Amino acid sequence: MLFIKKKAKEAEMEKMKAAEAEQPKPETVKCPKCGAELDKQRVVKAKYICYECGSYFRVKTKNRIKMVTDSKSFEPWFEDMPMSNPLNTAGYEDKVKAAQEKTGLKEAVTVGKALINGEPAVIGICDARFLMSSMGYVVGEKIARAVERATEEKLPVFIFCCSGGARMQEGIISLMQMAKTSAALKKHSEAGLLYVSILTDPTTGGVTASFAMLGDIILGEPGALVGFAGPRVIKQTIGQDLPEGFQRSEFLVEHGIIDGIITRDKMKDTMYQLIVTHKQRTGYANFDKEENEKFDISEILKERLTSVENKTPWEKIRGTRQMTRPCALDYIDYICDDFHEIHGDRTMNDDKAIVGGIGHIDGQPVTVIAQVKGSSMTECMERNFGMPLPDGYRKALRLMKQAEKFNRPIITFVNTPGAFCGLEAEERGMGEAIARNLYEMSALKVPVLCILIGEGGSGGALAMAVGNEVWMLENAVYSILSPEGYASILWKDSNRAEEAAEVMQLTAQDLSRLGVIEKIIPEYGGADKESVPYIGKFIKMNAKEFLKKFDGMNGEEIAAARYKRFREM
Repeated sequence: MLFIKKKAKEAEMEKMKAAEAEQPKPETVKCPKCGAELDKQRVVKAKYICYECGSYFRVKTKNRIKMVTDSKSFEPWFEDMPMSNPLNTAGYEDKVKAAQEKTGLKEAVTVGKALINGEPAVIGICDARFLMSSMGYVVGEKIARAVERATEEKLPVFIFCCSGGARMQEGIISLMQMAKTSAALKKHSEAGLLYVSILTDPTTGGVTASFAMLGDIILGEPGALVGFAGPRVIKQTIGQDLPEGFQRSEFLVEHGIIDGIITRDKMKDTMYQLIVTHKQRTGYANFDKEENEKFDISEILKERLTSVENKTPWEKIRGTRQMTRPCALDYIDYICDDFHEIHGDRTMNDDKAIVGGIGHIDGQPVTVIAQVKGSSMTECMERNFGMPLPDGYRKALRLMKQAEKFNRPIITFVNTPGAFCGLEAEERGMGEAIARNLYEMSALKVPVLCILIGEGGSGGALAMAVGNEVWMLENAVYSILSPEGYASILWKDSNRAEEAAEVMQLTAQDLSRLGVIEKIIPEYGGADKESVPYIGKFIKMNAKEFLKKFDGMNGEEIAAARYKRFREM
């Protein structure tokens, strides 16, 4: 009996094996990074990302269109442009024809108009399969024409950049496309319109040195190679090994070159949010709701208020230096519906002592820039204890000028012992960076609200406090320099810092009396985790009233009011 059962089981197994053999094997693709053999359907479902190591596959134009635009909404433009061979390079036309047959594309870039969650935009997509998406006349011309048409139709532009560089077969004519595309984007920018460049793997050479790096917002896909010269060329030129991750998107964020990294699953929604946020608006009080609930503090805070003692100036200074004191990021959570950080000075660094980005106050877009000290020793060291480098002030100014372009009000949070004093600060031009902020902030044509939430130290604080109004938390301080420095200079004795704090008149109450600030923000017994929601709500309610004051004013009037404020001090 056992023998019969065993035979039946073996027969059944053989039958199953035969059935499996008849089934077609799933199509596989090889990961370009880890080398794993992958189920193609799973890769497609994962938006062409390796499910083993997380690396990104390069994406065909048609698939990119499907991923970021509404179904059947893409309208291609300028598809029938004839091929150009300005130098009559032998064999070039055959190479282009072969690329056309291989890819089904007319050229390395496809441009057109599409809807993104219902919002119209101009899209450009570079495809590495077509001669490594090198830029020749047709590529440059299609991009320039698309940008010009976007300017005429007042549409935002998104370009998915990818390139091995210039189209060598077209020589100097290829080089001219860098200037052509940049000039078209300049006109688009002057019209107050949004341009977003999205860097994909690889983006190098003349494309990097032109339209790829000119976005109002520059985003990179994870792990994308981005650089002017390729890593192999650099290594051969300098004869040195390159650091891990050199020229990858993450490297560029760290060095302040691009604004951030975006994953493919969030790409379409991010594009949509950028369109909505950067729509041209009039006025500064485009709120989608008004506060209806009565502002009241908790019973705990009411009890604290009955026992709170007046602090001396020195006690207030010591309080602002505590790591437990809330930072700007704590308040932003209660003021803004959302907040999207933007990184870097576009030159050399993303100074973590300054955090900046775009948020919404009940639907009204605002640019928020904050000095941040840190709430732990590790974070304090990472953020240099809130002491910005020149790079940080340049990052702040970049975001302010971007806000001005899109008629977006600015809110700054000031909390620093002062600008960083060190070798690298002087090498990078600290004096110029602070001076430039004072110079440019004075004439910004959008409302600027500056809020001192802790320590306001000298020019390092003032470089972010040239506002139409300046507010202070009730236990914050703002002074020409630290009491220790004041005592050391005037009395040659830094031990008299407490005495100095008394005579410097650096408290919010002192500065209100002197006319340096417009408003004192209550702390409801002291700024801490219990009071943060209420301080945040107070700031939000009053910030809305602040914006309403400027709703009917033009840019020149707003700048003139700020000039008058400081001229009278």
